[in-house]
Amino acid sequence: MPKEQLRYDRMVETALRGVVRDALTEVAERGLPGNHHFYLTFRTGFPGVEIPDYLASQYPNEMTIVLQFQYYGLDVTDDHFEVTLSFNNVHERLVIPFAAITTFADPSVNFALQFQPLAAAESAEVSTMPPRPAAERVEEKAEEAAPAEEPKRGEVVALDAFRKK
Repeated sequence: MPKEQLRYDRMVETALRGVVRDALTEVAERGLPGNHHFYLTFRTGFPGVEIPDYLASQYPNEMTIVLQFQYYGLDVTDDHFEVTLSFNNVHERLVIPFAAITTFADPSVNFALQFQPLAAAESAEVSTMPPRPAAERVEEKAEEAAPAEEPKRGEVVALDAFRKK
């Protein structure tokens, strides 16, 4: 019988999904500061995703939404967020579990996170995350580690390096 091991890969991914939740919570409370804007890619067929049927058929696997100028009613809970966006001048309400998100990016500060898709059973771990204070300034720490000669470029953090092969 194999020994149980701590699943650091899942812990890290859960913590990083918390960064997404914290960023959206701040924006829901205060609005988008400065030039910040978000690109969120999510699995459209993931359990709990609620999008109109015509969008689900147009995007059967993944869909990317942008939160920048025209979004309404952003509500954030521990396990999902809801937002109203305009598609062809029709307002549609979307419900997106954090476990469905595969990419989160804020191009204004060259920040991005890439997630491995969770299985439905693993998504329960994400929904039990305790509330956390606002996200730390992750990009400041990344800039400190960058060489002084070259400006910091956008970076996607892939978690495959942490996964057991």
